[in-house]
Amino acid sequence: MMSFYDVPLADLDTAIAADPAWALPHTMKAGFLLSLTEPGLVTEAAAHLATARTLVDGAPSRERGHLEAVQAVLDGRWHAACRAWDQIITEHPRDALALQWAHLWDFYRGDAVQLRQRPARALPEWDGNDPLHPYVMGLYAFGLEECNLYPQAEDAGRAALAADPRGPWAVHAVAHVMEMQGRFDEGAAWLRLHQPQWAEGNGFAGHLWWHKALFRLEGLDLPGVLRLIDSHLSGDALQITLQRVDAAAMLWRLHLLGQDVSALATSLLDGWAVDEASVGYYAFNDVHLVMTLLAAGRLSQAEAWVSRCAARAMQPDDARRANHAMAREVGLPLMRGLLALSRGEAELAADTIYGVRGLAQRFGGSHAQRDVIDLSLMAAAAQGGHPALGRAVLNERRMAKPLTPHTRHWMDALALPTAAR
Repeated sequence: MMSFYDVPLADLDTAIAADPAWALPHTMKAGFLLSLTEPGLVTEAAAHLATARTLVDGAPSRERGHLEAVQAVLDGRWHAACRAWDQIITEHPRDALALQWAHLWDFYRGDAVQLRQRPARALPEWDGNDPLHPYVMGLYAFGLEECNLYPQAEDAGRAALAADPRGPWAVHAVAHVMEMQGRFDEGAAWLRLHQPQWAEGNGFAGHLWWHKALFRLEGLDLPGVLRLIDSHLSGDALQITLQRVDAAAMLWRLHLLGQDVSALATSLLDGWAVDEASVGYYAFNDVHLVMTLLAAGRLSQAEAWVSRCAARAMQPDDARRANHAMAREVGLPLMRGLLALSRGEAELAADTIYGVRGLAQRFGGSHAQRDVIDLSLMAAAAQGGHPALGRAVLNERRMAKPLTPHTRHWMDALALPTAAR
């Protein structure tokens, strides 16, 4: 579960068969299924939690704590789940399961501070010779990166990989550092160096291929991006929504650059669940579905999806309370801004998207993933929606990292004065 090599379900089934009276494997299976943010797996996860509840009497308090945390996730109370895992980590800092799950839901909640602090509170209690220590270091490296502590993050990631080269979180953390610092050639080389470890049989592979495409995009190697989409971000390579989200994010970036990706977006939609259970399940995923619909030219369907998400977010009796807040504060206004952009209402799009920038972290994902918000804002500004606002956002980008070909594209699109270059 920490290495992402193979899917843990068969091992958990073996544990269930070996000790049918043990609650924890059922809890672990439910937690893993829920971690995929896949609405279609919720019923199965709920069944395993119900079974765990029949077996939990007499279980150690730590196992009961995990059950309560995963139940909170099922109920949509993600903040409560992370508090429950934090209590476990405080008392048992070497509980790797609590660290792993809290990290995932800190990521889904966009809690950068806890992405760094939770592993930091636990790591001094770990023996460096423990085989799971490098994986916890990988979590810490990513938390450092999301808190903009780039040199420390890179050092931690490299140290984790020196101890165990099969650590995708660590590879991922350093790739994020290089993305945020505009080191796109070095980032591509970094992923290529570690590719023998992550490219086959690892659940992180699809996301790391996305990062490889992101580095090529930064260099404006658009044919290279399209080749990676064809080989690793489309078709049978996409099995779950988390993978489709990466493909959607890359297609939208190409769309903003003026590329016609309608056929690719239409193909991506063919495998995307858009049933009633999916509506408003997770705002981050909803935004990426809307991007795909818009890139495919399906404006009316995108508008209908946003309307259904809005109705779901306003239901006071629905259990998914964490996502309701994410949708109301960030997801819905962002999707409305994207709709305005696609309708050619550039000024409304720029105003609406700019309005959520300061809150964007609240609906999850990483800095690199949420960069699509700034790119969409600059596109709206370039189409006539407050050009000065777009240039201000571009100036932030120019101060954060070197001028890359991708940044220069937006300088041209926003007609930045020559003297400012």
